[in-house]
Amino acid sequence: MRATRATRATRTFGVSTWVWTSPLTDQRLAELAPRVREWGFDVIELPVENVGDWDPHRAAKLLDALGLSATVVLAMAPGRELVAADRETITATRDYVRRVVDVASAVSSPVVAGPAYTSVGRTWRITEAERRACYEQLRDSLAPVFSHAADAGIRVAVEPLNRFETSLINTVDQVLDALAGLPTEGWGVGLDLFHMNIEERNIPAAIRRATGRIAHVQVAANDRGAPGAGHLDWPGIVAALDAAGYEGPLVIETFTGENETMATAASIWRPLAPSQDAIAVDGLSFLTDVTREGGGR
Repeated sequence: MRATRATRATRTFGVSTWVWTSPLTDQRLAELAPRVREWGFDVIELPVENVGDWDPHRAAKLLDALGLSATVVLAMAPGRELVAADRETITATRDYVRRVVDVASAVSSPVVAGPAYTSVGRTWRITEAERRACYEQLRDSLAPVFSHAADAGIRVAVEPLNRFETSLINTVDQVLDALAGLPTEGWGVGLDLFHMNIEERNIPAAIRRATGRIAHVQVAANDRGAPGAGHLDWPGIVAALDAAGYEGPLVIETFTGENETMATAASIWRPLAPSQDAIAVDGLSFLTDVTREGGGR
């Protein structure tokens, strides 16, 4: 089922190592990267749950030898907060994000993607006034990080999450609102179709509203299975991404149920495909097909 470059359009495709493992290690990356390349992916997505879990310089050499590009994602674990927290917590979290930017630079990733605002799963009732105050604090917290990223030629792709994982930023419009007024260099919007399927009333329309600001796109079925396995309007989504001028990769992101912490955080309660490999291989086959000139299946 390998997809070859001869049959695909100019769109590139990636897959996150979270499909198979958490946390990523040097050994697991050495095992996974050749398989990912053999299947026909262009990009491998590297999560940085904690800086030091894997060696970025070693990773860069491995990926260069395989002809793979990298994208990097951060992980907002409990205790990582950029708003509504004490100064020490915010400072430590900002330092973590800055260090992830440095990791991204080492592996030549153009982005650091993820919910760079609060820990995943942190929800609370929030008034409109409190939301405005949080957005102001978030701009103050992220401004130096965005400047650091811009200096490295990297964008932080700030990702909205669904309402069950955060109460702060759930939609494209909220990202753009939260970060309005900051210099546009160093940041953009990270789109994740799993979350968008829950929160956006019209996914293609939301994509178009982010025109010029889309920095990264993660894809999966509506249940976090392989792209194409669910009910999403893929031709409409691809057409909207094209209209919005997004030229980056489409990266398959889902999670393994083998790691209890990750499975609980992502609510992976049942197998999402016959195997984790099938999520990648079948997803790549579908994405290659649906993005081919003319679109559709």
